[in-house]
Amino acid sequence: MASARQTIVDPAARFETRAATREAPWVKWTLIVIALSFFALFLLMPLAAVFAEALRKGWAAYFAALVEPDALAAIRLTLVAAGIAVPLNLVFGVAAAWAIAKFEFRGKHFLITLIDLPFSVSPVVAGLVFVLMFGAHGWFGAWLNAHDIKIIFAVPGIVLATVFVTFPFVARELIPLMQAQGREEEEAAIVLGANGWRTFWHVTLPNIRWGLLYGIILCNARAMGEFGAVSVVSGHIRGETNTMPLQVEILYNEYQFAAAFAVASLLALLALATLGIKTWVERRAGRASRTIQDDASS
Repeated sequence: MASARQTIVDPAARFETRAATREAPWVKWTLIVIALSFFALFLLMPLAAVFAEALRKGWAAYFAALVEPDALAAIRLTLVAAGIAVPLNLVFGVAAAWAIAKFEFRGKHFLITLIDLPFSVSPVVAGLVFVLMFGAHGWFGAWLNAHDIKIIFAVPGIVLATVFVTFPFVARELIPLMQAQGREEEEAAIVLGANGWRTFWHVTLPNIRWGLLYGIILCNARAMGEFGAVSVVSGHIRGETNTMPLQVEILYNEYQFAAAFAVASLLALLALATLGIKTWVERRAGRASRTIQDDASS
């Protein structure tokens, strides 16, 4: 009897569910038009304007602006800062996510709160904190001066600021992923005789590789585009402590609009490349997830 009632009720329930989620065609097209209009107005048009202004004086002026010594120094410094910050955040993110997801310890929730701190603190405030600590009149300023160590208004300060604003990205991508996977596979590997390092390389890392790559991409994008914290600690020394965003600001303030937009277009190209890699990673991760589900169901 229960199964008969189930057979009678289910079609109606399915119909009600479909009817509740079905909208009139004009509602769907209105939402699509609004979304596309917003996308075109606030994303495509500014992006097109950047490339149009960059190429307004021709390709020769465009490439000349990019190979100018200060621009090349800004590009190199941006790549150096990102090249140092991303591996450091990779190590920290994996270690923090592994500790939080796989172990229970006192202070666990406090560690999670600290990981989220750069999301809630203004980058400018973060830069000011580094100036307070390592500046000439800061807490460690006298000791640093005595040992001829320069952090603020130098490359180390830029790297520190970049690391601070980017370190949540890898950890925040991995923590929910590793918590959802649980600890059963690692425990099984340890029972079978694998040590911690071997368990990480052969069990944990293959399971998190797509989430890890996604976090690295986001971390790298933020590192190359960071402005606020880096602006405070850099000192805006041309050819020495200017990253690409700071170089764009200086050129624009000096009314060198074509050169400013040329450097900005290079940042935009890096962002588009990052977006393309991000899309590829999402597709591969989705494909891998579907393959695992199919294997589990079979």
